Amino acid sequence: MREFLSKMIGRKIDIYCGGSSSLRGEVVKVEGGVLHVRDEEDQMCFVAIEKIIVVWEAREEEKRAGFVSGLLNNNR
Repeated sequence: MREFLSKMIGRKIDIYCGGSSSLRGEVVKVEGGVLHVRDEEDQMCFVAIEKIIVVWEAREEEKRAGFVSGLLNNNR
């Protein structure tokens, strides 16, 4: 797992550690048995590699159709 995670440096991933423990962020480095990840709020997170169950590349947030209020103002 450590070697695999080292190849993911600079990529955005989702990490699942069991239960409700999951995290999304950019892999910064792998050092010892710890994965260093920067989350979406630019905070550093440190995850014990031995606790990781599943890792996958994060997909970009899907853009959902919705109501855009600015369109109504332009039609008045």
